[in-house]
Amino acid sequence: PRSTLFPYTTLFRSDQLTPNSPVYNIPSAVRLSGPLDVTAFEQALSEIVRRHESLRTTFVSTDGQLLQIISEAGTFTLPVVDLQELSEAEREAEAIRQARKEAQQPFDLAQGPLMRTRLLRLSQEEHIFVLVLHHTVSDGWSTGVFRRELSALYGAFSSGKPSPLPDLPIQYADFAVWQREWLQGETLEAQLSYWRDQLDDAPPILELPTDRPRPAVQTHRGAAQSLSLPTSLMDALKALSNDAGITLFMTLLTAFKVLLYRHTGQSDIVVGTPIANRNRVEIEDLIGFFVNTLIIRTDLSGNPSFLELLKRVRDVCLGAYDNQDLPFEKLVAEMSPERNMGHSPLFQVMFSLEGAGGDGLELPDITTSRLKLDNSTAKFDLSLAMKETADGLRASISYNTDLFDADTITRMLGHLQVLLEGIAVNTQQCVSDLPLLTESERHQLLVEWSGHISDYPRDKCAHHLFEACAEQRPDAVAVVFNGEKLTYGELNRRANQLAHHLQALGIGPEIPVAISVERSLEMVVGIMGVLKAGGTYVPMDPMYPGERLAFMIEDTQAPVLLTQERLLTVLPEQEIRVICLDRDWDLIAQESD
Repeated sequence: PRSTLFPYTTLFRSDQLTPNSPVYNIPSAVRLSGPLDVTAFEQALSEIVRRHESLRTTFVSTDGQLLQIISEAGTFTLPVVDLQELSEAEREAEAIRQARKEAQQPFDLAQGPLMRTRLLRLSQEEHIFVLVLHHTVSDGWSTGVFRRELSALYGAFSSGKPSPLPDLPIQYADFAVWQREWLQGETLEAQLSYWRDQLDDAPPILELPTDRPRPAVQTHRGAAQSLSLPTSLMDALKALSNDAGITLFMTLLTAFKVLLYRHTGQSDIVVGTPIANRNRVEIEDLIGFFVNTLIIRTDLSGNPSFLELLKRVRDVCLGAYDNQDLPFEKLVAEMSPERNMGHSPLFQVMFSLEGAGGDGLELPDITTSRLKLDNSTAKFDLSLAMKETADGLRASISYNTDLFDADTITRMLGHLQVLLEGIAVNTQQCVSDLPLLTESERHQLLVEWSGHISDYPRDKCAHHLFEACAEQRPDAVAVVFNGEKLTYGELNRRANQLAHHLQALGIGPEIPVAISVERSLEMVVGIMGVLKAGGTYVPMDPMYPGERLAFMIEDTQAPVLLTQERLLTVLPEQEIRVICLDRDWDLIAQESD
């Protein structure tokens, strides 16, 4: 074995933070139908391992430095699992079970090997080949290299010919040494300076509406869903991209940004995206961890048109491409974000686009088909991966199951399709006006949830109708919260007392009253009391930023603010009469009920 310094330690340190986790496994499974020459197949795999030192590499940390330990090429053995004794249904189920087990089995980076293979034999002419690589020795581009070489080598070895592949001019370790030596001094500082400016004051987290609170420690438990988009839509998006002078990647990324903006309400959207980082011909045919992560930050403020937003995204992308060599971990270390174990640093949502390519496995006399295989993990809160296919675009969302339910992701994929269809029709629409709801959601909102019409007295206000109910059923329960309750009679009496108190302070028709309270019985009393006094209530969420609350008070010129004592410390100091519905109730209760 020999060793060399590893340039940067992104995945190694991430692996240490999530020990015994398959989150950085890259699994794949291919069904092989036909007369497979297992000996030639094994020889082809052995030659790939011999050619690529990365597949014989392990990692150890010594004195604070990470070393690549590269072993000599030895005898490679392909494990073959014979399932022919099982029934046909059992064979298929057992093959899928074993493939998933391999995908979910963690690696030991220090012990290795960091490549696992297994051939599952279902019959003499039906096999499933399982390949699992750790991300420290491979990436998406590398798996394409692996498949191309396996195709070429098997084709040669199965017909008794020597390897047709030329020797590799360099190895991954050579690139690692070169990158460490090149990326320092002025070169390093120039790229660091760009990213410092780009990410200055960036929001630490994208607050997607989740189905459950974020756990204190990220678990990476995940699942995935996919959606096929028609060729006509892909062609339309390509056409508008050409007209705008940008790439399909930029158009789809911009659409994804709009989707996130509409779901979160945040106008400062930060998304990560992988970049192959194969910008030199010598490394194009190497298997190894070359991929880097770029951060694309977009300003959606001002409700721009989609075309205007597209220009903003293009400019940021071009700047990121010019500074793509800085390893993501160096950027994290430089920005020094406050490390929160509940989410990933700098960004929590990923986007990628895979172009149409011919990187499938092609073996003589063998029909191949890829099987869907994942390791039930999610590196981020949400990742949207899009792929060009002969049948159109395929959108796949992997998501953290601690945060999201499957139904939520299904709706999000539906929103994405509607959004892309709207963009293809009119790029001049403002981002807030682009369509989002599916037909079923529109029907639910406009018909199912709004189709039951009840007649009511048109000359009565809402609080008058409430008073009629209180007179008819004073002992019926009107409001329940956290085990407490108010009957119609109690609520009516309390609202009357508050209304008299407000009228004594000058509240009447056309006069607004600010209400900033947490969900509570007091909230309902406050609303009813304002209406009974003849005023208009202005709801102010106490979770809003102080500047927003101050603006609302100033803008409405409300003379009175209803709140709760525990919120006084978070509300802005303004020239306004403050009434605490809990602390001041003894005074309010002296009024007529």
